[in-house]
Amino acid sequence: MDTASYEFLKNLVNSMSPSGFEEEAANVWREYTSNFADEVKRDLHGNTIAVVNVSGSPRVMLAGHIDEIGYLVKYIDEDGFIYFAPIGGVDPQIAQGQRVYIKGKKGKILGVIGKKPIHLFKPEDREKVVKFEDMFIDIGAKNKEEAEEYVSVGDPIVNAPGFDELLGDMMVGRGFDDRVGAFVVAEALRLLAENGTSAAVYGVATVQEEIGLRGGKTSAFGIDPKIGIAVDVTFAMDTPQLKGQKGLVGDINVGSGPVIARGPNINHKLFDLFVQTAEEEGIPYQIEGIPRGTGTDANVIQLTRAGVAAGLISIPNRYMHTPCEVVSKSDLENAAKLIAATVRKITENMDFTPY
Repeated sequence: MDTASYEFLKNLVNSMSPSGFEEEAANVWREYTSNFADEVKRDLHGNTIAVVNVSGSPRVMLAGHIDEIGYLVKYIDEDGFIYFAPIGGVDPQIAQGQRVYIKGKKGKILGVIGKKPIHLFKPEDREKVVKFEDMFIDIGAKNKEEAEEYVSVGDPIVNAPGFDELLGDMMVGRGFDDRVGAFVVAEALRLLAENGTSAAVYGVATVQEEIGLRGGKTSAFGIDPKIGIAVDVTFAMDTPQLKGQKGLVGDINVGSGPVIARGPNINHKLFDLFVQTAEEEGIPYQIEGIPRGTGTDANVIQLTRAGVAAGLISIPNRYMHTPCEVVSKSDLENAAKLIAATVRKITENMDFTPY
């Protein structure tokens, strides 16, 4: 991964972007794609759209959602403690004891999620999961008046840990789901801008996926693509607890290449084209069978208007929806290469009718 791409990824992951409050990450994505896209724009919903070869045909949409899970300020008590609720699918067992950032009226402010110490729990309560309503955020304020100088009801919150590296090409960060997908979309666009394509390619950093696939739906309706490719994360099954449960998802391993989805949400001919391209280009890949809707932007893209030929490329991700998700650098690079090489094969007269 070259320096510019690496810095872009790091800045993207370190930005705040809980669903509905994606502007910080969206601005990073917009600035980067402006270096090579023909045009970059933002729609009324907040989706950021970068276009390469705008006059080309057919129209191809690449979508990676730029929002992350997080929290929202619900109430500030008289002592300055802040009560909150989750944005998206947050595990309450993960929340307790975390440092967090609140994006308030004076900028980002650090806080900690507190709860009653384990020593003071009744024996019968020690095995129970602490509920969100029994946790609070402490920013060090003396009282409600001081807290309200910095924080307001409705302010967004994210866990504080950011981007870092582990051994080998492993990376750790908050919200790789799905800022790595938005990263891959941008990198695939860059490769297509550099090497050419006959298609008009609309790369989209979609919003509000974590609360109902919203931005993928609205952007796909506006773009009206013939082909739509979502880029998201999937469950890596190579950790101790999951190695023996591969029947749940499949034999998906970090560092073994991007994952090509196959199932009713996926256009058969587009799936075949991905596999053919990967083999011709020598790009490692894995296959995930998904017998229903994929739970990604591919769901809503497929159902847009009269229907779209939908595909899904996923990045194997360990510890999803925690502050320490883990992915492989090579998987990101190979995903961008696979998407760009596949899109370059797409021509105006290619038939994607499934059968």
